[in-house]
Amino acid sequence: QVQLQESGGGSVQAGGSLRLSCQASVFKYPFDSMPYSVAWFRQIPGLEREGVAAIGRQDRNIYYFDPANGRFAISHDVAKNTVYLTMVSLKPEDSGMYYCAADPRPMSLLRGADGKLRTGFNYWGQGTQVTVSS
Repeated sequence: QVQLQESGGGSVQAGGSLRLSCQASVFKYPFDSMPYSVAWFRQIPGLEREGVAAIGRQDRNIYYFDPANGRFAISHDVAKNTVYLTMVSLKPEDSGMYYCAADPRPMSLLRGADGKLRTGFNYWGQGTQVTVSS
């Protein structure tokens, strides 16, 4: 069982920045030997949950999806067993719940035919709320 613990959400003004953290014991492995694919998703009220960024198991690549739009960055700190999502130039439309997820499958099995990240990850955190005011 993989337990994911997110933190770092909060309220900021438009243009501000936040760094979300996702801590788990399985993140103690170096980037190139991580036994799980790890991703950040978000759910905006009224919309489906969507993938934002991911680190792929086996292929060792970092993936960004449409919501990231050059403003978000995913990173991994082995010493702290933590995966981060750093968000800059935040907009009110970025407001929502952000989730960390992990899965033992490689990214090739976690993306749909449209290239988007599927939500069928095995393990999820409880989410952290991000609110951006105008």
